[in-house]
Amino acid sequence: MSKRCYYEILGVSRECSGDEVKSAYRKLAFKYHPDRNPDDPEAEEKFKEAAEAYEVLGNREKRERYDRFGHEGVAGNGFEGFSNTEDIFGAFSDIFGEFFGFSSGRRGGGNRPRAGADLRYNLSVSFRDAAKGTEVDITLPKDVPCSECDGSGAAPGTSAETCPECHGSGHIEQAQGFFRIAVGCPRCHGKGKIITTPCDNCHGRGSVIEDRELSVRIPAGVDNNSRLRLRGEGEMGENGGPPGDLYVVVQVEPDEIFERQGTTLILQQDITFVQATLGDRIEVPTLDDPINFDIPKGTQGGEVFRLRGLGLPHLGSPHKGDLLVQVKVLTPRKLTKRQEELLREFQEIEDNKPMKRAKDFFKKAKDRVMGE
Repeated sequence: MSKRCYYEILGVSRECSGDEVKSAYRKLAFKYHPDRNPDDPEAEEKFKEAAEAYEVLGNREKRERYDRFGHEGVAGNGFEGFSNTEDIFGAFSDIFGEFFGFSSGRRGGGNRPRAGADLRYNLSVSFRDAAKGTEVDITLPKDVPCSECDGSGAAPGTSAETCPECHGSGHIEQAQGFFRIAVGCPRCHGKGKIITTPCDNCHGRGSVIEDRELSVRIPAGVDNNSRLRLRGEGEMGENGGPPGDLYVVVQVEPDEIFERQGTTLILQQDITFVQATLGDRIEVPTLDDPINFDIPKGTQGGEVFRLRGLGLPHLGSPHKGDLLVQVKVLTPRKLTKRQEELLREFQEIEDNKPMKRAKDFFKKAKDRVMGE
Protein backbone atom coordinates (compact mmCIF):
# COMPACT_ATOMS: atom_id res chain seq x y z
CA MET A 1 0.00 0.00 0.00
CA SER A 2 1.49 3.34 -1.06
CA LYS A 3 2.04 6.02 1.56
CA ARG A 4 -0.04 9.17 1.59
CA CYS A 5 1.55 12.52 0.85
CA TYR A 6 2.94 14.04 4.06
CA TYR A 7 1.54 17.48 3.18
CA GLU A 8 -1.89 15.92 2.66
CA ILE A 9 -1.68 14.13 6.01
CA LEU A 10 -0.99 17.37 7.90
CA GLY A 11 -3.37 19.38 5.71
CA VAL A 12 -0.80 22.02 4.73
CA SER A 13 0.52 23.35 1.42
CA ARG A 14 4.00 22.68 0.06
CA GLU A 15 4.86 26.37 0.59
CA CYS A 16 3.92 26.35 4.29
CA SER A 17 6.34 27.52 6.97
CA GLY A 18 7.87 25.41 9.71
CA ASP A 19 5.52 26.98 12.27
CA GLU A 20 2.50 26.00 10.14
CA VAL A 21 3.77 22.41 10.00
CA LYS A 22 4.17 22.35 13.76
CA SER A 23 0.73 23.86 14.37
CA ALA A 24 -0.93 21.36 12.03
CA TYR A 25 0.79 18.45 13.75
CA ARG A 26 -0.24 19.75 17.16
CA LYS A 27 -3.91 19.68 16.17
CA LEU A 28 -3.71 16.13 14.83
CA ALA A 29 -1.66 14.86 17.78
CA PHE A 30 -4.23 16.29 20.18
CA LYS A 31 -7.15 14.89 18.17
CA TYR A 32 -5.77 11.33 17.81
CA HIS A 33 -3.82 11.10 21.08
CA PRO A 34 -4.15 7.53 22.48
CA ASP A 35 -5.34 8.81 25.84
CA ARG A 36 -8.31 10.51 24.15
CA ASN A 37 -8.99 7.51 21.91
CA PRO A 38 -8.44 4.37 24.00
CA ASP A 39 -8.65 1.04 22.17
CA ASP A 40 -9.14 2.77 18.80
CA PRO A 41 -6.76 1.25 16.22
CA GLU A 42 -7.78 3.73 13.52
CA ALA A 43 -6.97 6.74 15.74
CA GLU A 44 -3.67 5.15 16.74
CA GLU A 45 -2.75 4.63 13.09
CA LYS A 46 -3.56 8.27 12.26
CA PHE A 47 -1.55 9.35 15.31
CA LYS A 48 1.50 7.46 13.96
CA GLU A 49 0.88 8.69 10.41
CA ALA A 50 0.84 12.33 11.55
CA ALA A 51 4.01 11.82 13.60
CA GLU A 52 5.82 10.36 10.59
CA ALA A 53 4.77 13.32 8.45
CA TYR A 54 5.98 15.77 11.10
CA GLU A 55 9.27 13.86 11.52
CA VAL A 56 10.05 14.61 7.86
CA LEU A 57 8.41 17.99 7.19
CA GLY A 58 9.54 19.39 10.55
CA ASN A 59 13.20 18.79 9.59
CA ARG A 60 14.65 21.13 6.93
CA GLU A 61 17.04 18.63 5.33
CA LYS A 62 14.52 15.76 5.28
CA ARG A 63 11.86 18.07 3.90
CA GLU A 64 14.17 19.14 1.04
CA ARG A 65 14.89 15.49 0.17
CA TYR A 66 11.18 14.66 0.34
CA ASP A 67 10.26 17.62 -1.91
CA ARG A 68 12.80 16.46 -4.52
CA PHE A 69 12.41 12.69 -4.42
CA GLY A 70 9.22 11.91 -2.50
CA HIS A 71 9.10 9.06 0.01
CA GLU A 72 12.13 7.42 -1.58
CA GLY A 73 14.18 10.49 -0.70
CA VAL A 74 13.85 9.89 3.04
CA ALA A 75 13.89 6.10 2.95
CA GLY A 76 17.26 4.62 3.86
CA ASN A 77 18.53 7.86 5.45
CA GLY A 78 18.19 6.75 9.03
CA PHE A 79 14.38 7.21 9.11
CA GLU A 80 12.22 4.07 9.26
CA GLY A 81 8.96 5.49 10.53
CA PHE A 82 7.44 4.68 13.92
CA SER A 83 6.50 1.14 14.89
CA ASN A 84 4.44 2.15 17.94
CA THR A 85 3.25 5.16 19.91
CA GLU A 86 6.05 4.85 22.47
CA ASP A 87 8.52 5.56 19.64
CA ILE A 88 6.65 8.81 18.98
CA PHE A 89 6.66 9.89 22.62
CA GLY A 90 10.37 9.15 22.82
CA ALA A 91 11.22 11.08 19.65
CA PHE A 92 8.99 14.10 20.42
CA SER A 93 9.07 14.25 24.23
CA ASP A 94 9.90 17.97 24.09
CA ILE A 95 7.06 18.61 21.64
CA PHE A 96 4.48 16.86 23.82
CA GLY A 97 5.74 18.77 26.81
CA GLU A 98 4.98 21.99 24.94
CA PHE A 99 1.60 20.75 23.63
CA PHE A 100 0.17 19.15 26.75
CA GLY A 101 2.13 20.54 29.69
CA PHE A 102 3.91 17.31 30.68
CA SER A 103 6.94 15.59 29.24
CA SER A 104 5.79 12.17 28.09
CA GLY A 105 2.50 13.07 26.41
CA ARG A 106 0.83 10.20 28.30
CA ARG A 107 -0.65 9.86 31.71
CA GLY A 108 1.11 7.89 34.38
CA GLY A 109 0.06 4.31 34.73
CA GLY A 110 1.10 3.31 38.25
CA ASN A 111 2.80 -0.02 37.92
CA ARG A 112 1.99 -0.30 34.23
CA PRO A 113 5.07 -1.37 32.20
CA ARG A 114 6.63 1.62 30.47
CA ALA A 115 9.18 1.66 27.67
CA GLY A 116 12.56 3.14 28.41
CA ALA A 117 13.67 6.48 27.02
CA ASP A 118 15.45 6.70 23.70
CA LEU A 119 19.07 7.85 23.63
CA ARG A 120 21.04 9.89 21.09
CA TYR A 121 24.71 9.50 20.25
CA ASN A 122 26.57 11.86 17.88
CA LEU A 123 29.14 9.91 15.89
CA SER A 124 31.78 11.56 13.72
CA VAL A 125 33.13 9.46 10.82
CA SER A 126 35.61 10.21 8.08
CA PHE A 127 34.47 10.95 4.55
CA ARG A 128 36.04 7.72 3.25
CA ASP A 129 34.44 5.57 5.98
CA ALA A 130 31.04 7.09 5.17
CA ALA A 131 31.59 6.40 1.48
CA LYS A 132 32.78 2.82 1.90
CA GLY A 133 30.86 1.80 5.01
CA THR A 134 32.48 0.54 8.19
CA GLU A 135 31.87 -0.65 11.73
CA VAL A 136 32.65 1.64 14.63
CA ASP A 137 32.92 0.67 18.28
CA ILE A 138 31.43 3.18 20.71
CA THR A 139 31.31 3.33 24.49
CA LEU A 140 28.00 4.49 25.91
CA PRO A 141 27.09 5.18 29.55
CA LYS A 142 23.85 3.34 30.16
CA ASP A 143 21.45 2.54 33.00
CA VAL A 144 21.43 -1.11 34.10
CA PRO A 145 19.42 -2.68 36.95
CA CYS A 146 21.06 -2.29 40.37
CA SER A 147 22.47 -5.61 41.55
CA GLU A 148 22.03 -4.74 45.25
CA CYS A 149 18.26 -4.19 45.19
CA ASP A 150 17.41 -6.12 41.99
CA GLY A 151 16.17 -2.91 40.43
CA SER A 152 13.54 -2.11 43.08
CA GLY A 153 15.33 0.98 44.41
CA ALA A 154 14.49 0.00 47.97
CA ALA A 155 17.15 -1.07 50.47
CA PRO A 156 17.46 -4.85 50.89
CA GLY A 157 14.82 -6.08 53.34
CA THR A 158 12.44 -3.18 52.61
CA SER A 159 9.90 -2.43 49.89
CA ALA A 160 8.24 0.57 48.22
CA GLU A 161 4.98 2.00 49.66
CA THR A 162 1.83 3.18 47.90
CA CYS A 163 1.97 6.88 47.07
CA PRO A 164 -0.48 8.81 49.31
CA GLU A 165 -0.88 11.58 46.71
CA CYS A 166 -2.22 9.51 43.80
CA HIS A 167 -3.15 6.39 45.82
CA GLY A 168 -1.04 4.21 43.58
CA SER A 169 -2.52 5.29 40.24
CA GLY A 170 0.60 7.19 39.21
CA HIS A 171 -1.34 10.19 37.90
CA ILE A 172 -3.54 13.06 38.95
CA GLU A 173 -6.06 15.02 36.88
CA GLN A 174 -5.67 18.67 35.96
CA ALA A 175 -8.06 21.00 34.15
CA GLN A 176 -6.96 22.20 30.68
CA GLY A 177 -9.70 24.49 29.40
CA PHE A 178 -12.73 22.31 28.66
CA PHE A 179 -10.74 19.12 29.17
CA ARG A 180 -9.41 17.29 32.15
CA ILE A 181 -6.04 15.75 31.39
CA ALA A 182 -4.21 13.16 33.45
CA VAL A 183 -0.61 14.09 34.28
CA GLY A 184 2.10 12.25 36.13
CA CYS A 185 1.94 12.45 39.89
CA PRO A 186 4.59 14.97 41.04
CA ARG A 187 5.30 13.07 44.27
CA CYS A 188 5.96 9.58 42.92
CA HIS A 189 6.76 10.73 39.35
CA GLY A 190 4.11 8.46 37.88
CA LYS A 191 5.30 5.27 39.54
CA GLY A 192 2.43 4.93 42.01
CA LYS A 193 4.85 4.05 44.80
CA ILE A 194 7.43 5.87 46.89
CA ILE A 195 10.60 4.55 48.50
CA THR A 196 11.11 5.50 52.13
CA THR A 197 14.38 3.57 52.60
CA PRO A 198 16.40 3.86 49.39
CA CYS A 199 19.13 1.44 48.38
CA ASP A 200 22.61 2.70 49.28
CA ASN A 201 24.08 1.52 45.98
CA CYS A 202 21.65 3.18 43.55
CA HIS A 203 20.18 5.79 45.96
CA GLY A 204 16.63 4.68 45.19
CA ARG A 205 16.88 4.84 41.41
CA GLY A 206 16.79 1.08 40.91
CA SER A 207 19.58 1.34 38.37
CA VAL A 208 23.22 2.35 38.10
CA ILE A 209 25.19 3.76 35.19
CA GLU A 210 27.75 1.52 33.53
CA ASP A 211 29.77 1.90 30.36
CA ARG A 212 28.54 -0.34 27.54
CA GLU A 213 30.48 -1.06 24.36
CA LEU A 214 28.50 -1.30 21.12
CA SER A 215 29.45 -1.94 17.52
CA VAL A 216 27.68 0.38 15.05
CA ARG A 217 27.50 -0.56 11.37
CA ILE A 218 27.83 2.50 9.14
CA PRO A 219 26.23 1.71 5.75
CA ALA A 220 28.14 2.71 2.62
CA GLY A 221 27.01 6.09 1.29
CA VAL A 222 25.59 7.38 4.57
CA ASP A 223 25.06 11.15 4.50
CA ASN A 224 25.59 13.88 7.05
CA ASN A 225 22.99 13.95 9.87
CA SER A 226 21.68 10.48 8.95
CA ARG A 227 20.10 8.76 11.96
CA LEU A 228 20.81 5.09 12.58
CA ARG A 229 18.49 3.22 14.92
CA LEU A 230 19.72 0.51 17.30
CA ARG A 231 16.64 -1.12 18.77
CA GLY A 232 16.66 -1.93 22.47
CA GLU A 233 19.90 -0.08 23.20
CA GLY A 234 18.29 2.90 24.92
CA GLU A 235 17.38 3.36 28.57
CA MET A 236 15.93 0.43 30.47
CA GLY A 237 12.15 0.23 30.79
CA GLU A 238 10.15 0.55 33.98
CA ASN A 239 8.07 -2.15 35.63
CA GLY A 240 9.16 -4.72 33.10
CA GLY A 241 8.68 -2.46 30.10
CA PRO A 242 10.92 -2.78 27.02
CA PRO A 243 14.10 -0.71 26.71
CA GLY A 244 14.19 2.33 24.48
CA ASP A 245 16.22 2.69 21.31
CA LEU A 246 19.56 4.31 20.58
CA TYR A 247 19.73 6.78 17.72
CA VAL A 248 23.22 7.31 16.32
CA VAL A 249 23.39 10.60 14.44
CA VAL A 250 26.22 10.54 11.91
CA GLN A 251 28.41 13.59 11.28
CA VAL A 252 30.55 13.14 8.15
CA GLU A 253 33.88 14.96 8.16
CA PRO A 254 34.74 16.94 4.99
CA ASP A 255 37.30 15.51 2.57
CA GLU A 256 40.41 17.29 1.33
CA ILE A 257 39.93 16.14 -2.25
CA PHE A 258 36.26 15.49 -2.96
CA GLU A 259 33.13 17.57 -2.55
CA ARG A 260 29.82 15.78 -2.19
CA GLN A 261 26.38 16.49 -3.62
CA GLY A 262 24.13 13.55 -2.77
CA THR A 263 25.74 10.52 -4.42
CA THR A 264 27.75 12.70 -6.81
CA LEU A 265 31.42 13.44 -6.14
CA ILE A 266 33.05 16.62 -7.45
CA LEU A 267 36.81 16.90 -8.03
CA GLN A 268 38.79 20.00 -8.97
CA GLN A 269 41.69 18.91 -11.22
CA ASP A 270 44.58 21.24 -12.17
CA ILE A 271 46.10 20.96 -15.67
CA THR A 272 48.60 23.10 -17.57
CA PHE A 273 47.58 25.26 -20.52
CA VAL A 274 49.71 23.01 -22.72
CA GLN A 275 47.75 19.94 -21.59
CA ALA A 276 44.49 21.82 -22.18
CA THR A 277 45.60 22.85 -25.67
CA LEU A 278 47.25 19.66 -26.92
CA GLY A 279 45.39 17.13 -24.78
CA ASP A 280 47.02 14.64 -22.43
CA ARG A 281 46.46 11.52 -20.37
CA ILE A 282 46.32 12.39 -16.66
CA GLU A 283 45.83 10.43 -13.45
CA VAL A 284 42.57 11.16 -11.60
CA PRO A 285 42.00 10.12 -7.96
CA THR A 286 38.86 8.16 -7.05
CA LEU A 287 37.52 6.60 -3.87
CA ASP A 288 39.46 3.48 -4.89
CA ASP A 289 42.65 3.50 -6.96
CA PRO A 290 43.52 6.38 -9.31
CA ILE A 291 42.49 5.97 -12.95
CA ASN A 292 43.85 7.32 -16.23
CA PHE A 293 41.72 9.90 -18.02
CA ASP A 294 42.30 11.46 -21.44
CA ILE A 295 42.01 15.24 -21.55
CA PRO A 296 40.81 16.12 -25.07
CA LYS A 297 42.52 18.78 -27.18
CA GLY A 298 41.18 22.28 -26.75
CA THR A 299 39.81 21.75 -23.25
CA GLN A 300 38.60 25.00 -21.71
CA GLY A 301 39.11 26.11 -18.12
CA GLY A 302 36.13 25.17 -15.93
CA GLU A 303 34.99 22.40 -18.28
CA VAL A 304 33.40 19.43 -16.47
CA PHE A 305 33.80 15.77 -17.39
CA ARG A 306 31.47 13.09 -16.02
CA LEU A 307 32.91 9.71 -15.02
CA ARG A 308 29.93 7.44 -14.51
CA GLY A 309 29.71 5.02 -11.61
CA LEU A 310 32.68 6.45 -9.71
CA GLY A 311 30.66 8.41 -7.15
CA LEU A 312 29.06 7.37 -3.87
CA PRO A 313 26.76 4.34 -3.50
CA HIS A 314 23.02 4.78 -3.09
CA LEU A 315 21.96 3.56 0.34
CA GLY A 316 20.66 0.01 0.12
CA SER A 317 21.52 -0.27 -3.57
CA PRO A 318 24.51 -1.55 -5.58
CA HIS A 319 24.25 1.47 -7.91
CA LYS A 320 26.64 4.39 -7.57
CA GLY A 321 26.57 8.04 -8.49
CA ASP A 322 29.05 9.77 -10.79
CA LEU A 323 32.36 11.58 -10.39
CA LEU A 324 32.47 15.07 -11.91
CA VAL A 325 35.98 16.27 -12.82
CA GLN A 326 36.19 20.04 -13.27
CA VAL A 327 39.47 21.14 -14.82
CA LYS A 328 41.30 24.28 -13.85
CA VAL A 329 43.85 25.53 -16.37
CA LEU A 330 46.95 26.86 -14.64
CA THR A 331 48.80 29.85 -16.08
CA PRO A 332 52.58 29.79 -15.47
CA ARG A 333 53.86 32.69 -13.36
CA LYS A 334 57.44 32.55 -14.60
CA LEU A 335 58.72 31.81 -18.11
CA THR A 336 62.19 31.35 -19.54
CA LYS A 337 63.32 33.60 -22.36
CA ARG A 338 62.90 30.77 -24.84
CA GLN A 339 59.36 30.07 -23.61
CA GLU A 340 58.45 33.74 -24.06
CA GLU A 341 59.87 33.69 -27.60
CA LEU A 342 57.82 30.65 -28.49
CA LEU A 343 54.63 32.17 -27.07
CA ARG A 344 55.19 35.43 -28.96
CA GLU A 345 55.78 33.46 -32.14
CA PHE A 346 52.57 31.57 -31.45
CA GLN A 347 50.73 34.90 -30.98
CA GLU A 348 52.07 36.23 -34.29
CA ILE A 349 50.81 33.12 -36.06
CA GLU A 350 47.39 33.59 -34.47
CA ASP A 351 47.30 37.26 -35.50
CA ASN A 352 48.18 36.42 -39.12
CA LYS A 353 45.50 33.80 -39.59
CA PRO A 354 43.13 34.70 -42.50
CA MET A 355 40.09 34.58 -40.27
CA LYS A 356 41.75 36.89 -37.77
CA ARG A 357 42.67 39.41 -40.50
CA ALA A 358 39.12 39.29 -41.83
CA LYS A 359 37.67 39.99 -38.41
CA ASP A 360 40.06 42.91 -37.92
CA PHE A 361 39.09 44.34 -41.33
CA PHE A 362 35.36 44.25 -40.62
CA LYS A 363 35.91 45.70 -37.14
CA LYS A 364 37.85 48.65 -38.57
CA ALA A 365 35.18 49.18 -41.24
CA LYS A 366 32.43 49.16 -38.64
CA ASP A 367 34.29 51.62 -36.43
CA ARG A 368 34.78 53.93 -39.44
CA VAL A 369 31.07 53.87 -40.33
CA MET A 370 30.01 54.49 -36.73
CA GLY A 371 32.49 57.36 -36.53
CA GLU A 372 30.93 59.09 -39.55
